Amino acid sequence: MSRPIVAIVGRPNVGKSTLFNALAGEMISIVKDTPGVTRDRIYVDVNWLNYNFTMVDTGGIEPESKDIILSQMREQAQIAIDTADVIIFMTDVKQGLQDADSKVADMLRRSQKPVILVVNKVDNFDKYMADVYEFYNLGIGEPYPISAASRLGLGDMLDEVVKHFPEDKITDDEDDRPRIAIVGKPNVGKSSIINKLLGENRVIVSNIAGTTRDAVDTPLVKNGKEYVFIDTAGLRRKSKIKEELERYSIIRTVSAVERADVVVLVIDAEEGVTEQDAKIAGIAHERGKGMIVAVNKWDAVEKDDKTIYEFTNKIKETLAFMPYAEYLFISAKTGQRLNKLFEVIDMVIENHALRVATGVLNEIFMEAIAMQQPPSDKGKRLKLFYITQVSVKPPTFVIFVNDKELMHFSYTRYIENKVREAFGFKGTPLRFIIRERSEK
Repeated sequence: MSRPIVAIVGRPNVGKSTLFNALAGEMISIVKDTPGVTRDRIYVDVNWLNYNFTMVDTGGIEPESKDIILSQMREQAQIAIDTADVIIFMTDVKQGLQDADSKVADMLRRSQKPVILVVNKVDNFDKYMADVYEFYNLGIGEPYPISAASRLGLGDMLDEVVKHFPEDKITDDEDDRPRIAIVGKPNVGKSSIINKLLGENRVIVSNIAGTTRDAVDTPLVKNGKEYVFIDTAGLRRKSKIKEELERYSIIRTVSAVERADVVVLVIDAEEGVTEQDAKIAGIAHERGKGMIVAVNKWDAVEKDDKTIYEFTNKIKETLAFMPYAEYLFISAKTGQRLNKLFEVIDMVIENHALRVATGVLNEIFMEAIAMQQPPSDKGKRLKLFYITQVSVKPPTFVIFVNDKELMHFSYTRYIENKVREAFGFKGTPLRFIIRERSEK
């Protein structure tokens, strides 16, 4: 089940980032940053009244002139319209209603997307309510007064936001076809891969445009089995600003990755692995998706017997946080090894949903503990009692111990390696939850 996407749009200095940080810091626990995912995060998972959604910040724009402000706000609004299920349009009670607000409101109104109008910096409701009513003039419904800095009014705003989530995102989707997101930077050949796959397999099913975004879902049948490919190819926007383009592609990637079981990260063989590739891989890793790295344009690289080995090592260094990823060297142009892609996808899907019997799992677990003594601290030794698998997609395990503090991540990593040695789990991340229990 994918999370709905909520985007925040508005002029500079109306408090978008303050709201974003308030929701990030107050309502979710940010687990340690994955290397390769930027510290200046532009998306965050939020939980409100049992609703989980992803909030994206469409970016602060530092204007040089009024015209640039407006063109960048339009660009930003377009990003939100393309990718979000619900849009929060933020204005500022102290600056009042501005011309740029009205122009963006027109765009948002035409988009047919649910728009929640938020008036920020209302630190005192009695004092500012008359000014808030002015924003009815935008013609996009009731303005919600908030103060992001003082955390006032956020509950009413979020109640309104979650009312507009699409039904299919709240209830479990019946569609059990495997979903594969093809992600990567612009111009690495994502569309070419899908077109080649469609051409090779001669089963051209009509393109179904994604309802909430223009990433296109393409069903494809191979060996009697149906897959749905999510293509994020339309990332190239006419934008003078590289950062905005990158931000756009990352927001788009988040929305595609949310809906996928397996993510295929396409890397350009001629360019090698880049920081943006690492960011995109980090999004899939954080969300626990099966992972394949496809190095495209491999036909264009001069090779000797060590080339693949050296290239793989270089990528593994940059993507060190996902040592489980599967690698494939392909060419969309010549079709080289593209058929192998389905074999690897099938294997990763199987591993991503693999369940291990508790008895067998604990045999491996006890053997691992016997081979390497658990650590101790100040005379107290870590005791591990039991391990059990609690879910799949990704496979998630709970380990019961006498003291959580003693369970160093390096020992968890050791246990993970032993589990992988025994059961494979190629291409899928594993999650470990440590729980304390008494020694009775």
